[in-house]
Amino acid sequence: MTKFIVNGQERELDIDPETPLLWALRDELRLTGTKFGCGAAQCGACTVWVDGVPTRSCVTPIEDIAGATITTIEAVDTKEAKAVQAAWAAIDVAQCGWCQSGQIMAATALLAENPAPSDEDIDAAMEGNACRCATYVRIRQAIHNAADALKG
Repeated sequence: MTKFIVNGQERELDIDPETPLLWALRDELRLTGTKFGCGAAQCGACTVWVDGVPTRSCVTPIEDIAGATITTIEAVDTKEAKAVQAAWAAIDVAQCGWCQSGQIMAATALLAENPAPSDEDIDAAMEGNACRCATYVRIRQAIHNAADALKG
Protein backbone atom coordinates (compact mmCIF):
# COMPACT_ATOMS: atom_id res chain seq x y z
CA MET A 1 0.00 0.00 0.00
CA THR A 2 1.27 3.41 -0.94
CA LYS A 3 -0.36 6.47 0.63
CA PHE A 4 0.00 9.96 -0.79
CA ILE A 5 -2.02 13.08 -1.49
CA VAL A 6 -3.17 13.81 -5.04
CA ASN A 7 -4.76 17.14 -5.84
CA GLY A 8 -5.66 17.67 -2.20
CA GLN A 9 -7.15 14.21 -1.57
CA GLU A 10 -5.47 11.47 0.41
CA ARG A 11 -5.15 8.37 -1.75
CA GLU A 12 -4.01 4.83 -1.08
CA LEU A 13 -3.07 2.38 -3.81
CA ASP A 14 -2.35 -1.31 -3.53
CA ILE A 15 -0.29 -1.79 -6.69
CA ASP A 16 3.22 -2.91 -7.57
CA PRO A 17 5.52 -0.40 -5.80
CA GLU A 18 7.61 -0.06 -8.95
CA THR A 19 4.63 1.11 -11.01
CA PRO A 20 5.45 4.52 -12.47
CA LEU A 21 3.49 7.37 -10.94
CA LEU A 22 2.20 8.24 -14.42
CA TRP A 23 0.34 4.92 -14.71
CA ALA A 24 -0.94 5.13 -11.15
CA LEU A 25 -2.40 8.55 -11.97
CA ARG A 26 -3.84 7.61 -15.35
CA ASP A 27 -4.90 3.99 -14.89
CA GLU A 28 -5.73 3.76 -11.19
CA LEU A 29 -6.93 7.27 -10.38
CA ARG A 30 -8.26 8.17 -13.85
CA LEU A 31 -6.41 11.50 -13.93
CA THR A 32 -5.66 11.54 -17.64
CA GLY A 33 -4.45 15.12 -18.04
CA THR A 34 -0.88 13.98 -17.45
CA LYS A 35 0.34 12.49 -20.71
CA PHE A 36 2.64 9.64 -21.72
CA GLY A 37 5.25 10.82 -24.17
CA CYS A 38 8.49 8.88 -24.17
CA GLY A 39 8.63 6.78 -21.00
CA ALA A 40 12.25 7.85 -20.42
CA ALA A 41 11.90 11.29 -18.77
CA GLN A 42 13.13 12.97 -21.94
CA CYS A 43 10.07 14.84 -23.22
CA GLY A 44 8.30 16.37 -20.21
CA ALA A 45 4.75 15.41 -21.24
CA CYS A 46 4.31 13.53 -17.95
CA THR A 47 5.40 16.39 -15.67
CA VAL A 48 3.55 16.70 -12.36
CA TRP A 49 4.58 18.36 -9.11
CA VAL A 50 5.81 16.17 -6.30
CA ASP A 51 5.91 18.28 -3.15
CA GLY A 52 5.92 21.34 -5.41
CA VAL A 53 8.82 20.23 -7.61
CA PRO A 54 8.29 19.48 -11.32
CA THR A 55 8.85 15.73 -11.66
CA ARG A 56 8.74 13.32 -14.59
CA SER A 57 6.08 10.85 -13.52
CA CYS A 58 6.90 8.25 -16.18
CA VAL A 59 10.10 7.23 -14.34
CA THR A 60 9.06 7.91 -10.75
CA PRO A 61 8.10 4.66 -9.01
CA ILE A 62 5.01 4.90 -6.85
CA GLU A 63 7.05 3.68 -3.87
CA ASP A 64 9.16 6.86 -4.12
CA ILE A 65 6.18 9.15 -3.56
CA ALA A 66 4.83 7.59 -0.38
CA GLY A 67 3.67 10.43 1.86
CA ALA A 68 4.21 13.04 -0.86
CA THR A 69 1.82 15.64 -2.19
CA ILE A 70 1.20 15.31 -5.92
CA THR A 71 -0.35 18.05 -8.05
CA THR A 72 -1.47 17.28 -11.59
CA ILE A 73 -2.65 19.54 -14.38
CA GLU A 74 -6.24 18.89 -13.28
CA ALA A 75 -5.67 20.76 -10.01
CA VAL A 76 -2.99 23.34 -10.69
CA ASP A 77 -4.84 26.49 -9.70
CA THR A 78 -2.32 29.08 -8.57
CA LYS A 79 -2.21 32.67 -9.78
CA GLU A 80 0.81 31.69 -11.86
CA ALA A 81 -1.09 28.81 -13.45
CA LYS A 82 -4.00 31.05 -14.32
CA ALA A 83 -1.64 33.60 -15.89
CA VAL A 84 0.17 30.87 -17.86
CA GLN A 85 -3.08 29.34 -19.09
CA ALA A 86 -4.42 32.74 -20.17
CA ALA A 87 -1.16 33.60 -21.95
CA TRP A 88 -1.15 30.18 -23.68
CA ALA A 89 -4.66 30.76 -25.00
CA ALA A 90 -4.07 34.39 -25.99
CA ILE A 91 -1.26 33.55 -28.41
CA ASP A 92 -2.39 30.06 -29.42
CA VAL A 93 0.61 28.18 -28.05
CA ALA A 94 -1.09 24.79 -28.24
CA GLN A 95 -1.34 23.00 -31.52
CA CYS A 96 -1.58 19.23 -31.16
CA GLY A 97 -1.73 19.41 -27.34
CA TRP A 98 0.56 16.42 -26.70
CA CYS A 99 3.01 18.37 -24.55
CA GLN A 100 0.78 21.03 -23.08
CA SER A 101 0.11 19.69 -19.59
CA GLY A 102 3.83 19.17 -19.00
CA GLN A 103 4.71 22.55 -20.50
CA ILE A 104 2.15 24.35 -18.34
CA MET A 105 3.27 22.54 -15.17
CA ALA A 106 6.92 23.49 -15.84
CA ALA A 107 6.12 27.10 -16.80
CA THR A 108 3.91 27.57 -13.74
CA ALA A 109 6.62 26.22 -11.42
CA LEU A 110 9.15 28.57 -13.04
CA LEU A 111 6.99 31.65 -12.47
CA ALA A 112 6.27 30.64 -8.89
CA GLU A 113 10.01 30.56 -8.26
CA ASN A 114 11.08 33.38 -10.58
CA PRO A 115 8.39 35.96 -11.38
CA ALA A 116 10.58 37.82 -13.90
CA PRO A 117 12.51 35.19 -15.86
CA SER A 118 14.94 36.06 -18.63
CA ASP A 119 15.02 34.12 -21.89
CA GLU A 120 17.90 32.10 -20.44
CA ASP A 121 15.90 31.34 -17.27
CA ILE A 122 12.96 30.19 -19.37
CA ASP A 123 15.13 28.04 -21.61
CA ALA A 124 16.77 26.40 -18.59
CA ALA A 125 13.46 25.74 -16.82
CA MET A 126 11.78 24.41 -19.95
CA GLU A 127 14.74 22.35 -21.15
CA GLY A 128 13.69 18.79 -21.84
CA ASN A 129 10.05 19.71 -22.49
CA ALA A 130 9.66 18.62 -26.08
CA CYS A 131 7.05 20.11 -28.38
CA ARG A 132 6.31 18.09 -31.51
CA CYS A 133 4.86 21.20 -33.15
CA ALA A 134 7.96 23.28 -32.31
CA THR A 135 6.06 26.15 -30.69
CA TYR A 136 9.07 27.00 -28.52
CA VAL A 137 9.10 30.69 -29.54
CA ARG A 138 5.43 31.03 -28.56
CA ILE A 139 6.00 29.10 -25.33
CA ARG A 140 8.77 31.52 -24.34
CA GLN A 141 6.63 34.53 -25.30
CA ALA A 142 3.65 33.17 -23.36
CA ILE A 143 5.80 32.78 -20.26
CA HIS A 144 6.98 36.40 -20.60
CA ASN A 145 3.36 37.50 -21.13
CA ALA A 146 2.26 35.57 -18.04
CA ALA A 147 5.08 37.15 -16.01
CA ASP A 148 3.98 40.61 -17.20
CA ALA A 149 0.36 39.86 -16.30
CA LEU A 150 1.42 38.79 -12.80
CA LYS A 151 3.20 42.11 -12.30
CA GLY A 152 -0.14 43.82 -12.79
